[in-house]
Amino acid sequence: MGICTHQVSVAAGRLVGALLVFALGWGCTGPLRLPAAYQYFALPDPDDAWSRKIGLWQQRERVPLTEDRVRVPASVAGWGGEAGSASPESESLKAKYDAFRTERKRAIAREFADWLQQQAHKHYVPDGPVDHWATLEETFRSNGDDCDGLELLTYHFLRDLGFGDDAVYRAVVVRKTDGQHHMVTLWFEDPEDPWVIDPTGAMASGMLRMSALTDWVPIKVFSEDRDFTVRHRRLQSAHKPVP
Repeated sequence: MGICTHQVSVAAGRLVGALLVFALGWGCTGPLRLPAAYQYFALPDPDDAWSRKIGLWQQRERVPLTEDRVRVPASVAGWGGEAGSASPESESLKAKYDAFRTERKRAIAREFADWLQQQAHKHYVPDGPVDHWATLEETFRSNGDDCDGLELLTYHFLRDLGFGDDAVYRAVVVRKTDGQHHMVTLWFEDPEDPWVIDPTGAMASGMLRMSALTDWVPIKVFSEDRDFTVRHRRLQSAHKPVP
């Protein structure tokens, strides 16, 4: 079985759940802050099989592997991204600027998530018996791909628009119920609870926080030149990649 299955259709239950979250006010004020469930940027174990697979993809992208590969991004070293938006009563010009910038970035990311999930209906191409991680150029040449190829459109789009190389990463997630693996983009606006942008809608429609998707567990976070293992703060479990 490959890293993802074709589940482009939006599940009504998931959509209703997202609307309920918004109705409760979480979309504007945020839920009560709980301890972060995951440590997203842990260095991988020396025998991490996912790291070998990621390394092969990185080499094909022709990005040299340097010491930056193990540098912990600024988002983890104290940078809070856009999560700390201004309070409604604040009247400073900087606070207003930051709040507007945050609002527009979120709107752009949500719009792109919706657009890509629509495109996936026409351009989803399953790998077959062998799981192949395409590059962006391979995805364009093939006029489509499965989740790991389509996800690259979000990954590059957000980075090209200046969302930050230390805030946007590719991620491998696994579904608890059946062990199905999937590829998504994580935007670390909040370094402890990133936004999930799913290329096909198999995990989430639109754009939701990782904390809202309790059926899925992130296990790897990476870019062209960085590779991290996600550690559950309460349960350290290993997940093996599919060849």
